[in-house]
Amino acid sequence: MRDLFIGLFEKLVGGFVILLCVGVLVGAVAAYLAPAPNGGLLSAVLVFTAGSVYAILMGGMMYLFLGVYHNTKRTAEAIEELAKR
Repeated sequence: MRDLFIGLFEKLVGGFVILLCVGVLVGAVAAYLAPAPNGGLLSAVLVFTAGSVYAILMGGMMYLFLGVYHNTKRTAEAIEELAKR
């Protein structure tokens, strides 16, 4: 049952990262198309840059947490294997 939840969480994280990337692209396009005082190329580049950094950091942290789980699981299996000897 635990593996089911971890697998679903991995899929949820993947979907969330994709939504973050799409949101960054939509935000950059919206900033580019905004009226003159607030929009333009500079605004779009800034939104794209800041959004990309945010998406990379959030996605990286979520995948890091999943990696910690998998490494802990592998370590426990290795220790059990050594204990059998």
